Amino acid sequence: MRHLVVGTAGHIDHGKSSLVLALTGIDPDRLEEEKARGITVDLGFAHLERGGVTYGFVDVPGHERFVRNMLAGAAGFDVVLLAVAADESVMPQTREHIEICRLLGVERAVVALTRTDLVDDPELIEIAGLEVSELLSGNAMAGAPILPVSSRTGAGLDRLLAALEEAAATIGSRETDRPFRLPVDRAFTMRGFGTVVTGTLTSGRTAIGEEVEILPGGERARVRGLQVHGEAAAAASAGQRAALNLAGSGRAGGRLRPERGALVAAPGELRATRMLDARLELLDGAAGPLRDEDRVHLHLGAAAVLARARLLGGRKQLPAGESDFVQFRLETPLAAVRGDRYIIRRYSPVITIGGGTVLDASPPKRSPGSRRGRAAVAALEGRDDAAAAIAFAAEAGPRGTSEAELAPRLGLRPAAAAEVVRALEGRCQLVSFGAGEARTLLAAASVSSLEARMLTLLSTWEANHRLRAGMAVEQLREQAGISPAVTGGLLDRLARDGAVERTQDTVESAGRRIELTAAEQRVSDGFVRLLSERGVAPPTLAEAATALRAPLALVSALRRLLEREGRAVAVSPDLYFDAEHLARLRQAVVDHGALGAEAGQKSTPEISVGWFKENFDLSRKYAIPLLEWLDRERVTVRIGNRRRIRAERAGNGA
Repeated sequence: MRHLVVGTAGHIDHGKSSLVLALTGIDPDRLEEEKARGITVDLGFAHLERGGVTYGFVDVPGHERFVRNMLAGAAGFDVVLLAVAADESVMPQTREHIEICRLLGVERAVVALTRTDLVDDPELIEIAGLEVSELLSGNAMAGAPILPVSSRTGAGLDRLLAALEEAAATIGSRETDRPFRLPVDRAFTMRGFGTVVTGTLTSGRTAIGEEVEILPGGERARVRGLQVHGEAAAAASAGQRAALNLAGSGRAGGRLRPERGALVAAPGELRATRMLDARLELLDGAAGPLRDEDRVHLHLGAAAVLARARLLGGRKQLPAGESDFVQFRLETPLAAVRGDRYIIRRYSPVITIGGGTVLDASPPKRSPGSRRGRAAVAALEGRDDAAAAIAFAAEAGPRGTSEAELAPRLGLRPAAAAEVVRALEGRCQLVSFGAGEARTLLAAASVSSLEARMLTLLSTWEANHRLRAGMAVEQLREQAGISPAVTGGLLDRLARDGAVERTQDTVESAGRRIELTAAEQRVSDGFVRLLSERGVAPPTLAEAATALRAPLALVSALRRLLEREGRAVAVSPDLYFDAEHLARLRQAVVDHGALGAEAGQKSTPEISVGWFKENFDLSRKYAIPLLEWLDRERVTVRIGNRRRIRAERAGNGA
């Protein structure tokens, strides 16, 4: 069974509700006020099953005072059923409703020329049809069938139903693989049941027992009961009108209190936002331009919020009849998805002036004067999910993005977003760094730019630190302004490409060789000689500089080179030992442990600071740093004031 939403449109008292009643047998006017006054003031609903299709009718008010209510139901229309009284023809709200439907992306229409039983002259019906045809010309609804009908006599209703069937056959199925969304157009409490919300499922599906989230507040609830078109059901899917009985409590305790305009969604799959990037079309009849920072009423789904319109690219105003990119700053958060259609109305007087398409539902705050920001929004227009994902990642630059960020911005479920990412990685258009859900995604262009920037930073550092063996990876990361995971991944890529050589902590240009001057070589040789002569009691760097009559900075730079070559070993920041002497001391400690093991001791020997000083003829200045170094080398383990030689070292003598 296919499910379509048919929305009425037309001027007040042109017979929209009577037409729905005649087609379905269900009176959409549910309020006593509506029945008493004979006019529709709020949304009404009915349904009809015919030819394997369930038509869910949304009847909207036609009075200009209730356009806000009309907009709450219009966002989900698949087909518009335009009612135009044959005895009055096109009227102001006829035009406004059609403009609204056009801006909301409705492409299929069926026109009912109603009240034909009140028209004696057939020519008047023909004139009304011509005026409607002219009204629809130039948009996607042009060429819609225009059928004279009478709700009172039933004349023409069969042809009208046939036209609806023909329109339904041209409309594709709703997207059930997108996140579940139900914009709330009614919310109330029923004694014995609790909170009930109704609306048309925009996408996805839900079922009894599933958890949902109410946005923008974020309250969680469970679907305790479910009806589709007034009948109990186990599940509901995109295109169906449904009523959900929700069980849960608000954040402050007590009952849930959703209102019209809230969105019921799958938990964690969508986010509320205070900013929207969008394409805006201003109507010819907008009564003047829209100025930058104008306050407007923004209608999206069933929600209506106040917002500031910031024109992008430095424009100060958008003339009537023109279109451009805009960022809306919302005074109240709402939940939206890329591709959603919206309507704006002036703050005062409250008239419909335009609408368009959401291009990014979670954008950064943009400087209205930035042409780069406008270009970033323009790059999203007309793009499929893959192209939009690349655009989002490219704008994120070196910061990158993640699947968790991409999914709601794309309007996809997490699994679908992961498929898009995998495909883009396979085509090398996105590059991932890190692992799991926390991995960072960069656009290929950003990766190339970052690699070039890192090589430039490295080259500059090497030119300024000629005697330094390698730049600290952390220093390079900070200068590049990127995360540790991205830094590591980029350096791995550069190393595989033969551009750099790296250790765990340092990196340098591949093939870099440090050539010492004659004076520097004399200082280096002298420092090596001092370390060798002094054995396990070497000079500090300052003492070595004094003995060699060389600058301390030069000695410090040269000792890094010696450490890299394996000729010197850092025991503490200021103490470097001759590598051969230090290796003999280490082996002597290991051998002492091995003697204990051979003697049959139950545990490996322990050594004290005093024993260590006495056996190796050391002062405390050298003994403590050496013992701490042995701890780091896992030769010994400290237990109180003593060290125990590790059994695995003593056992194998290494």
